[in-house]
Amino acid sequence: MQPVLHPGVHVFCLVHDAGALARLAPVATLREAEGTTVIVEETVALHYTLSPLFRAAWITLRVNSDLAAVGLTAAVSRALADAGISCNVVAAAHHDHLFVPAERGSDAIDVLQCLQLGS
Repeated sequence: MQPVLHPGVHVFCLVHDAGALARLAPVATLREAEGTTVIVEETVALHYTLSPLFRAAWITLRVNSDLAAVGLTAAVSRALADAGISCNVVAAAHHDHLFVPAERGSDAIDVLQCLQLGS
């Protein structure tokens, strides 16, 4: 899996102005009927006075993952759940990205490394 913890804190925020997206340089976006959810660095959210819905540590699994693969998300989320760590998973073309509570980033890395080693 080769989990890597990105520096800093990232936040999930709701944006209603589609024009703001370019300024925010989000890590990820998802449009819903209620608005667009963005994941941005916390400093960016504060600068633009966005209200964080969730403060997160961002972990990338550096293993190349197949979007049609079965089981990786389940194994990762089960291991983190067993450790009492919530997780929001975002799958991209090459890697899976995990967003866990900001204060639990290091704990999540430990869990993932144990899962990787099979212990």
